Amino acid sequence: MKKLLVANRGEIALRIIRAAEELGIPTVAVYSDADEQARHVSVATEAVHIGPAPAAQSYLNTDAILLAAKRSKADSLHPGYGFLSENADFARRCEAEGICFVGPSPSAISLMGDKAAARDTAAAAGIPIVPGTLNGIESPSDAEEAANQIGFPLLIKAAAGGGGRGIRIVNTMGELAGQVVAAQTEARASFGDDTVYLERFIAGARHVEVQVFGDGHQTVHLFERECSLQRRRQKLIEEALAPNLLPDVRSGLTAAAVTLSDAVDYEGAGTVEFLFDPATNEFFFIEMNTRIQVEHPVTEFICGLDLVREQLRQAQGLPLSFSQSDVQPRGASIEMRINAEDPANNFMPSPGTITDFELPLGPGVRISTPVKAGSQVSPFYDSLIAKIIVWDVDRMAALSRARRAMRELHIKGVKTTAGLISALLSTDEVKTGRYDTGFVERWLGAQEKGSDQ
Repeated sequence: MKKLLVANRGEIALRIIRAAEELGIPTVAVYSDADEQARHVSVATEAVHIGPAPAAQSYLNTDAILLAAKRSKADSLHPGYGFLSENADFARRCEAEGICFVGPSPSAISLMGDKAAARDTAAAAGIPIVPGTLNGIESPSDAEEAANQIGFPLLIKAAAGGGGRGIRIVNTMGELAGQVVAAQTEARASFGDDTVYLERFIAGARHVEVQVFGDGHQTVHLFERECSLQRRRQKLIEEALAPNLLPDVRSGLTAAAVTLSDAVDYEGAGTVEFLFDPATNEFFFIEMNTRIQVEHPVTEFICGLDLVREQLRQAQGLPLSFSQSDVQPRGASIEMRINAEDPANNFMPSPGTITDFELPLGPGVRISTPVKAGSQVSPFYDSLIAKIIVWDVDRMAALSRARRAMRELHIKGVKTTAGLISALLSTDEVKTGRYDTGFVERWLGAQEKGSDQ
């Protein structure tokens, strides 16, 4: 690997650039019109302009990105997360152009990126899946026939969906036909694929995911993360390890993740996601993300590893620098996502100029941010402006450190979710680790109701 092009922006671009340069690998940043002054542009060894501000004309423009790689003589490319990171066709084009794609094989991306096909693969490997249809639904009548077997409530999911998009909850048969048509229309517009499938809706479920790393021959798991603190399926706070998880459940989850990864000869970093039913201690596979995750730092903190550095090593054909017996989790870690959104106004994006930006410091605090005082928050991209990650010897100490870090954080000029995050960290449910994927929305509803009285 002589030169690495980073096909992304923001904090993940900075994360990758820093890991590469610590390994002595020169880096190439790409940027749109909106990002000419962005931090990742100045930190990289060199930078190439790839188009106008809209992502479709820049960060999702495969021709522009591959041309940037050729012009800069980059022999490798890291896609980060989002944008083209799980685009199998883009990975194939990189291979065809002689550019090393830092990630799993195009076939693994394609197979795991199709949620229905991923469910088939998991079921064939003996991994429990949420009861539902194994194949895509063609018509409302097909959906009604399947729903009679699955029962209500159920979920309609876009097979090509991601990031919590393309999901609808249906409570009665009378709603089903219309929701199927609407879901297919939404999926076609969002992902270019109108395939949908049905899944049983598990009330009170938790979202637990397992970090894996493979070399194409064997897979090592790096334990699990709890990701249930989310609003509209967008994560707000993540932690590792997952709280209140019985040892046999943890071992079952991690073993299932390894089995699935081995079944597809997985290479590089990936995340296998599960729904966990605390009422029955059952877990069910839901999907696999074939990329580095936003919340990977909590795993790095408890395992003492650099996952992006490991990705770059693996892409060069080097063996894993650790084995399963080397991975022993230590302490607890929590990540808080700070977005430029206004919780008081239905979480509307809040673009603008950051006029003041004071970050927390101290032991066990890690900051990942692409902005500083004076930076512009663009309306064109994801609203994430900082990740505050903390570590301490146990969960209670980590929570205390997280609350302290949030008290030190000061951002002015744009609305943010910082106040919401601080409030959530002080709830009894979060303190005791007894929350599910619906907790945040129930809590927000209670707060809104209380303010109206």
